[in-house]
Amino acid sequence: MKRILVLGAGAMGSAFTVPCLDNNNDVVLVGTHLEDESIVNIREEENFHKVLNCKLPKNLRFEKFEKLQDEIKKTPDLIVVGVNSKGIEWAGKEISKNYKFPTSILLLTKGLSVINGKFETLLEKFKLILKNNNVTESRVSAVGGPCLASGLANRIKSSVVLANENENIVENIASIISTDYYSTEISNDVLGVEICAAIKNIYSMIIGASEGLSSNRATKDIKGKYYLNTAASLMYKAISEMAYFTKSLKGKEESVYGLAGLGDLYVSSAGGRNSRMGKYLGEGYDYKTAKEKFMKNETIEGAELVLEIGTKVLKDFDKKNIPLMTSLIKSIIENEKLVINW
Repeated sequence: MKRILVLGAGAMGSAFTVPCLDNNNDVVLVGTHLEDESIVNIREEENFHKVLNCKLPKNLRFEKFEKLQDEIKKTPDLIVVGVNSKGIEWAGKEISKNYKFPTSILLLTKGLSVINGKFETLLEKFKLILKNNNVTESRVSAVGGPCLASGLANRIKSSVVLANENENIVENIASIISTDYYSTEISNDVLGVEICAAIKNIYSMIIGASEGLSSNRATKDIKGKYYLNTAASLMYKAISEMAYFTKSLKGKEESVYGLAGLGDLYVSSAGGRNSRMGKYLGEGYDYKTAKEKFMKNETIEGAELVLEIGTKVLKDFDKKNIPLMTSLIKSIIENEKLVINW
């Protein structure tokens, strides 16, 4: 039995506790400073999680944010970071206060950033945050793959890839979290896995827009019935662009065709926040209007990523090589209708 601390009571952080518990570990879920009320509600409703729409295991411990440092001081075997990309700097600072090497840290959070004029993965950003807060040595790994939180919480068979340059580290993590329904692959291509896990959010928005983009002449009813031709074309073009983009940033092309790339893009474009936002963009809404009208209180990771790296992408890359990504970036940054140059 291992001791696992999960930070973040959102959908994925909470769902991740299920395979951890089913693998006979001692698991505590600690909410962020913004989730005290959520923790109280989960306790009062006998472990029912409203976002996941299901009950979490009875043996899962829940703690408010005030208990975070006490739990870190217990030196867990694994710390799992389940906050959104906006909260990654906050999480790094909090964990650094009492982090002790060689505890492993696993980032469920996906993203790319621009630091000192260079593209950096969220994993590298997190390690830098720890270093800037006096953590000189750490073990940080990433996870990617087609795993929606609601499916995982209900023990639907899912597969992910764990990435670290030192494969022994992620092999150890895999041994304490894998179950018959939650299978794990291992990769040393941290760059490729992280890049794919991030940019698939951009491309799932584009594929989500396929119904609206499928025709300028057909009726809404016809487009609703036959848009899959367009979706398939966009899927193919998206994977091609992901391969080019990933190789350009020195990741391995093979990761694009694996769980973190093709696998995650498939499930994300079939459902989820990014795909839903894409649907509104495809219908002709500009981003700000769609966000305010339909998804006001939801984090759209693909859009957040565009706002983080979009300007540098437009500067550094030839739009002829990534026309889909370029179109979405311009649409969101300039808040204009999404137009794809076919």
